[in-house]
Amino acid sequence: MKVNNYLSIVLLISLSVIFGQPIQVAADGQKGDGEIEFERIDEQVGVRDPETLEKADPGNIAKTEGPLRIDFAPQLTFNTGLISKQNTQYLVQAQPFKGAKKSKGNFIQVSDYRGVPKGWSLQVRQESQFQHETQADAQLKGAVISFDKAWTNSKHEKELAPKVSKEVIQMNNIGETYHLAEAEFEHGAGTWSIVFGASDENTNGQETTIRPLTNEKGQPVEDPTFDNQQVYLNEAIHLTIPGTTKKVSGAYSTVLTWIIAELP
Repeated sequence: MKVNNYLSIVLLISLSVIFGQPIQVAADGQKGDGEIEFERIDEQVGVRDPETLEKADPGNIAKTEGPLRIDFAPQLTFNTGLISKQNTQYLVQAQPFKGAKKSKGNFIQVSDYRGVPKGWSLQVRQESQFQHETQADAQLKGAVISFDKAWTNSKHEKELAPKVSKEVIQMNNIGETYHLAEAEFEHGAGTWSIVFGASDENTNGQETTIRPLTNEKGQPVEDPTFDNQQVYLNEAIHLTIPGTTKKVSGAYSTVLTWIIAELP
């Protein structure tokens, strides 16, 4: 009887926020100098669908607090695949939502409700190589996560959008911090989604990168944690594992740290 060996790979989440000093704006009056600190109304919108910008429930929510914050960071799960001696790419599962909503591109939602939007940067860092869940000496040496097809969306003016890389971001070095998006001075205020890939339902002019996952018989694969909805794969994020890497059947995981920081 033929026995198939599979890899199952999950990324856990760590969040970090870096702030500078409180922002104050000087104001000159007729009878002397004074200081005034402005506050932007915080919309507290919760998590939004990155394409429609409607409220959505992605399940577990990892977030930070404060006027400059991460409202949502994804927990990335790569598709289970057969162990191979060839260089292999494993696609990430697209972001699902509870309720009758189709999966969308994996995204990070950032909010900036500081009095003066002085700019911010969004970064990501992989803390360690993928580690087997039970075997301490089993790691996926040389495995590389790649992010592509980045775009932004918000209810705010498009000309004030943060900038994202149009090149593929390859996380080749463990422990190195990679830039995903940056908002210049007076840009990126309010709530923004930084999205990788898009569904065929998007009306944002983005290339479709999401496709349904099926089993060996061509039947839809369903996710019991999301009301047995169809699972989709997102071609915009993938994990490459060299064929020469020694692999052991089972689940592997690593930790990604998502960082939101004020610009100096």
